[in-house]
Amino acid sequence: MTWTIEERPWDDPAGSALRLAQRAELDERYGSDDHEPGTAPSAADIDLFLVALDDRGVLMGCGALRRLDRVAAEVKRMYVTPGARGSGVATALLRALESAAVDRGWTTLRLETGPAQPDAIRFYEREGYRPIPLFGPYVGSDLSVCYERELGRDPSGEESRPMVR
Repeated sequence: MTWTIEERPWDDPAGSALRLAQRAELDERYGSDDHEPGTAPSAADIDLFLVALDDRGVLMGCGALRRLDRVAAEVKRMYVTPGARGSGVATALLRALESAAVDRGWTTLRLETGPAQPDAIRFYEREGYRPIPLFGPYVGSDLSVCYERELGRDPSGEESRPMVR
């Protein structure tokens, strides 16, 4: 399977459709629609939003970056449609986000996921993200698990730069 990763505005209809699908899946996993600590991302605070499409233009996934401070950003709304899971597009999206972060001078990416998302936890750990204490709006949440990756180093500690496929 091949795909294209494109930067889109936050309010792009394709991105909105992907975020709605993600929300529905998370509502089902958590058994309610009250599973997001903190402020939901918006066009005003998202620095980059990416959408992945297959060669026929079918939506495959999305991901975003929200700046936290001078050197760190948070991965937001990382989502891959069920039919595209296992294709490698999640890794490609994450690497594209990491590369964009490096281009912006950010050296750290953080993210929040949750206990009802063991597949996401396995994915981020496999991709070199390490568990960290809850940060920002997630402090005190029993629905949050937080991770971080220092960019410019691969998981073995070797110097690297995230690559975009």
